[in-house]
Amino acid sequence: MARLVLQSTLLCLLRVGLGTQDSDSFLPHAPHNCPHKCVCAADLLDCAGLGLREVPVTLPAAAADLDLSHNGLQRLPPGWLAPLSRLRALHLNHNELEALGRGVFTNASGLRLLDLSSNALRALGRHDLDGLGALETLLLFNNHLAHLDERAFHRLGTLSRLYLGCNKLSSFSFNHLHGLGAAHLRILDLSSNHIGRTPVPDLAALPAFLKNGLYLHDNPLPCDCRLYHLLRRWHQRGLSAVSDFAREYTCLAFKVPDSRVRFFAHSRVFENCSVALAQDLERPEEQLHVQVGQSLRLHCNTSAPALRVAWVSPQHELLVAPGSRNGSIAVLADGSLAIGSVQPWHEGVFVCLATGPRLHHNQTHEYNVSVSFPHPEPDAFNTGFTTLLGCAVGLTLVLLYLFAPPCPGCRRCCRRTCHCCRRCRRWPQTPSPLRELSAQSSVLSTTPPDAPSRKASVHKHVVFLEPGRRGLNGRVQLAVAEDFDLYNPSGLRLKAGSESTSPTASEGLVMTWAAHGPH
Repeated sequence: MARLVLQSTLLCLLRVGLGTQDSDSFLPHAPHNCPHKCVCAADLLDCAGLGLREVPVTLPAAAADLDLSHNGLQRLPPGWLAPLSRLRALHLNHNELEALGRGVFTNASGLRLLDLSSNALRALGRHDLDGLGALETLLLFNNHLAHLDERAFHRLGTLSRLYLGCNKLSSFSFNHLHGLGAAHLRILDLSSNHIGRTPVPDLAALPAFLKNGLYLHDNPLPCDCRLYHLLRRWHQRGLSAVSDFAREYTCLAFKVPDSRVRFFAHSRVFENCSVALAQDLERPEEQLHVQVGQSLRLHCNTSAPALRVAWVSPQHELLVAPGSRNGSIAVLADGSLAIGSVQPWHEGVFVCLATGPRLHHNQTHEYNVSVSFPHPEPDAFNTGFTTLLGCAVGLTLVLLYLFAPPCPGCRRCCRRTCHCCRRCRRWPQTPSPLRELSAQSSVLSTTPPDAPSRKASVHKHVVFLEPGRRGLNGRVQLAVAEDFDLYNPSGLRLKAGSESTSPTASEGLVMTWAAHGPH
């Protein structure tokens, strides 16, 4: 076994040392019709960065993604995509294309993405994009486009993203979007161009979902009051195309390139603008409030009969008959929208798109639907029962307080330390003579400092009666110096003296009881 391993190792070393010129045989064989130096992997064909001046002649029919970017291509021959019936994405960015021409994209009906960015295109003709009926994303930014035919995009019925930024466009037809249908369009990038003329009513008439994706920043827009109020309203509504690039929205204050000011930073330029100029620009959204589980019916109200009606959901789904993909939304024969059971995901803006011979092709009607959960009704029986129970308990406590007698024989019970002692403390006792006398006193003090000569024996308890306040009619105030038995006052001897300096005898009375204990 060791000999076989050694032999195989020697053979490998010999082949490596002697057959370096045949090292290409270790590379995997290229698929059939794969262009020279290109990489073909499954349905991918990568010819990027090879310095190509012309399109490869042979292309594999299995290619679904073709990358010809970062080359030096100057023209595209008509019908060159005929063999690629499965093509879905075509990357032609970073080349030197100056024009397209008729028939360039013939047999590319399945193409979804076309990247023509960073080229030298100067114009788009009416038939330059023919054959791209399924195209969804078109990238034309960073070119030299200065002119667009009025119907340059009229064959792109499913286009949803159009990037025209960083060009030299001085105007754009927002009236009909150069033949582009607004039903599917979600992003229209016109930033960093030379657009100065902007028809404000046409901007205001765009659908809400397109306003959210209309990028107009970094253009020499005029400092128009109506345009200012329109963009400010979009900013307040939180439309991402405006709020995300608020600092890049500028206008020319004096029609001079050096007089650019920011729309949302220099309010002094627009301080004399009247808000009334922008009140009728946009039709307000119709506000609807509905609870979860309820049914909802929305009608597409237009100024004239519509030939075709479509809806756009808050999730940007295009809704045509019969309805949404999940079946929760139905589009009826009259063009109205019906929801049998409203759910939280139905919250948002529903946009109706109506077309017809007597209607503007992008005439819209918008509904802002708010969905809330139903509030549970309060249980009247439980509330009434709780109130009744509280009243009964309160009445019982009042009756007990008024009519319940104290513990009989409580005083005797306390002296015998019986079970009733705790309750005994809660009820008033029959006052003894000494308690009756001390009822007017609330101050307990020790032996007064002005009588130091008075000395009580250890078997005596002394009580001093201090002079009372004025207006007590001779009643005295008790001061207890030491503890003594209040329940056995019979052993106390009363003494009276007139040590007070008051001329009134009743106020100067000092009474002393000496309790004699056993000697």
